Amino acid sequence: MTYLDPLADLIRSCLPPAARPPEGSEDLFRLYAVLLRAKGERVTDEDVHDAWSAWMQTVDDGHASLVPFEDLSPETRASDAPYADAIREAARRLGGRSGMTRGGRPRG
Repeated sequence: MTYLDPLADLIRSCLPPAARPPEGSEDLFRLYAVLLRAKGERVTDEDVHDAWSAWMQTVDDGHASLVPFEDLSPETRASDAPYADAIREAARRLGGRSGMTRGGRPRG
């Protein structure tokens, strides 16, 4: 377990009940934790899609949604929104943009 894992768990806990993350998505949520640290409340749906794409390349490099965000259908774009919302909510719960103290510990 690293400093990213508690942040990944926090993001997961901020998802709405209807969101169903894929099985074996621990590495995906670590990427979302990086977005939390780097962008905090400024994270976008496109950022989430880019992180998902990086993860999906390791899972299924032929997945139909491995295209730039702007090339996705509106329905597929909408599937990134709950994850971006969860990252922003995690940032708010941590009290700011990045979610981490200078010492590398989660705030809160």
